Amino acid sequence: MSELPVYTKSQLALRNGQDKPQIWVAFEGIIYDVTESRLWRNGKHYEHWAGQDLTPELADAPHTQTVFEKFEKVGRLG
Repeated sequence: MSELPVYTKSQLALRNGQDKPQIWVAFEGIIYDVTESRLWRNGKHYEHWAGQDLTPELADAPHTQTVFEKFEKVGRLG
């Protein structure tokens, strides 16, 4: 994991599907690219918005953290 680049919360926030074409979310310090997911179109997934750390929100989700395994890790949240 240490080979992944480090991004700030501000840099992550720009990858929200609106400001830049990438759609990224963070979970437990790792940033994932969810751009290709049909569930994240326009940077929104149900009541969740891309470009932020979703760690505290997973407890209310109908899935576990294994959902992130199918997405590419693009960085670490610094």
